[in-house]
Amino acid sequence: MVTAAVLSLAAGGVAAATTASADSPFPYDRTERLAHGVDYRQFTVTGSQGTVHGHVLVADLTDPQVRVDLLTPGAVGAREAVSGMAGAKGAVGAVNGDFFDITESQHPGVAPTGSSDGPEIASGRALKAAVPNAQRFGPAMPPGETTEDVLGMGVDRRMRLDRLKLKGQVRTPRGTYALGGFNQYALPVGGIGAYTADWGAVSRQRAVCGSDTSRAAGCSTDTYEVVVRQGRVAATAATPGAGAIPRGTTVLLGRDAGADTLRTLRVGDPVGVDEDLAPTATAVPYVFAVGGFPVLRDGAPLPGLDTKTAATRTAAGFGDDGHTLYLLALDGSTESGTGLTIAELAAVLHRMGADDALNLDGGGSTTLVARDPGATSVTVRNHPSGGAERPVANAIGVFAPR
Repeated sequence: MVTAAVLSLAAGGVAAATTASADSPFPYDRTERLAHGVDYRQFTVTGSQGTVHGHVLVADLTDPQVRVDLLTPGAVGAREAVSGMAGAKGAVGAVNGDFFDITESQHPGVAPTGSSDGPEIASGRALKAAVPNAQRFGPAMPPGETTEDVLGMGVDRRMRLDRLKLKGQVRTPRGTYALGGFNQYALPVGGIGAYTADWGAVSRQRAVCGSDTSRAAGCSTDTYEVVVRQGRVAATAATPGAGAIPRGTTVLLGRDAGADTLRTLRVGDPVGVDEDLAPTATAVPYVFAVGGFPVLRDGAPLPGLDTKTAATRTAAGFGDDGHTLYLLALDGSTESGTGLTIAELAAVLHRMGADDALNLDGGGSTTLVARDPGATSVTVRNHPSGGAERPVANAIGVFAPR
């Protein structure tokens, strides 16, 4: 746990702009009302590696006019700047989301998909499931956590930490088989994955690379695809394909033993495909969910959080029984020292008022955007590490009347 001796709060910024939130003991440098129930705030803290500047969106979910949703580029296998996604949907503010498949230097000739590690739910609709733990991008997770971990908001407008497990099957004349993936950039060895129109046009080759124990493992050559249209096999192929998948069509991709199973199917065979993301912590359906790894649960930092590596961070946390959302982004290292460790990040979020929190993609991906009252577009409020926005897989957007 980070103590005051390691992490201190500094009242910085321009004195005329400095305000302390009436509902929080955290000494923000500046608070600005963006819309009904949504504030933008700046802060300064001193971490173990120096002074750090940060930015926060605070959303009051007890306000019926405020809502939160997942922002995407329009496809699972795609990337876009946070400002572009927020502007397209009319969000009042947003931060970048999950870690994603950013490079395939370990698999020469294979195109990176831009797809996120964890599950995605947007506007109540499941878009993808989690990749195997060993195939994820990002820093090491705390002990016991998985790529299935998410932060989400239920239809009851309460934020939660949860795990979304893929529950799916492929029903064929020769048997019923478990579904091992749903719009994922990596499939488990021996698995069968389902790809829909939400996947996008990027090649599915990456899905058969890596293994259950190593992201760097080679690509399987024992593969098979089956195109299912209107409940029947319409086509087959020996290798993973690319290109847009029409609505109402599902492509099944098998690797190794999964490929053997799909080879038993013939054009015209009836096939049913079911996929569902099942929560483990609640029966309340989710409006949105985004992947990452927990750093704070029930008011306490998770055991084993990194206390040594400081970096630019993005995070999402919530307090007040899930009714207040905090979206945090630090300035890049040039403007903000060397950032915070994961343990320091958890301490800052807790001091702000969060009881539960999820670490999101950081470094060059860290971006927070907000729209000034009366403005027609959002602007980037933090200083990204690379000097400009990095296209990312998804983002958390906040919506409210102007």
